[in-house]
Amino acid sequence: MSVAAEQMTQVTNQPSTEFEPYQPEPNEEYMSDKQLEHFRQMLLAWKQELMEEVQRTVDHMKDDAANFPDPNDRASQEEEFALELRTRDRERKLIKKIDEALHQISIGEYGYCEACGVEIGLRRLEARPTATKCIDCKTLDEIREKQLA
Repeated sequence: MSVAAEQMTQVTNQPSTEFEPYQPEPNEEYMSDKQLEHFRQMLLAWKQELMEEVQRTVDHMKDDAANFPDPNDRASQEEEFALELRTRDRERKLIKKIDEALHQISIGEYGYCEACGVEIGLRRLEARPTATKCIDCKTLDEIREKQLA
């Protein structure tokens, strides 16, 4: 696989744009306006990054689409495109999660566990801004998944 193809297949699970971790003020309320704005900016930058990657993929596929006479070359290109599309599909799902997190910010529910209602925590949200569950509820979900599998 070419270097370009390898780079195209890497799913961005976290924003690559560097954001300084949020440093709360002493006695600052959890999910204050400043915190919400920090996470909103982080999510918007991440979404923009993913959307640009989608556009690069479309451009790449348009530019590199060729009808190779050799079946092996054609198969290699089709496999590369299939891999890119699978990766972009994962990113499309991630964009949907980002949009959901942005919606949670707009309605004032961001940062709280959807299962038990406790604070998810700033450090967890820094690591995974689309997190919807606290670490305890997420751990229980993963244990259940393992037991059912």
